[in-house]
Amino acid sequence: MPVLEKGFVVKRAVFQQCLELYPMDEWQALMQKVNKLNRFKKKNNDFIRRFTAGVRVIEVDPTGRILIPKDLVVFADISKEIVVSTAINIVEIWDKDRYEKAIDDATGDFADLAEEVMGQDDTDDGIS
Repeated sequence: MPVLEKGFVVKRAVFQQCLELYPMDEWQALMQKVNKLNRFKKKNNDFIRRFTAGVRVIEVDPTGRILIPKDLVVFADISKEIVVSTAINIVEIWDKDRYEKAIDDATGDFADLAEEVMGQDDTDDGIS
């Protein structure tokens, strides 16, 4: 399978205390966008430094496993059980208890969030 052969990038998530696993093609596409940022603007430089902190290229071993570096395990506070959750084009890796808490914390706000994000005015596309 080509995705497995190309490898992955694992990094700290931006908004949550979890890890993000990018297929190499996704990571390279994202880096093309990041590389367009003007490095002579301090906020861009700060963003790039923090966004890429802890980035590791990893490969799948012959048995289909990946090894998460210890510093990233510590960042995500992964203890024993994990949750692997799809996030459209990447995968999030969570400590199971932390994931369940994040889902529980967001439950009350999810209806409002869904309406705000997905409930756009649909008269523009002919749907009524």
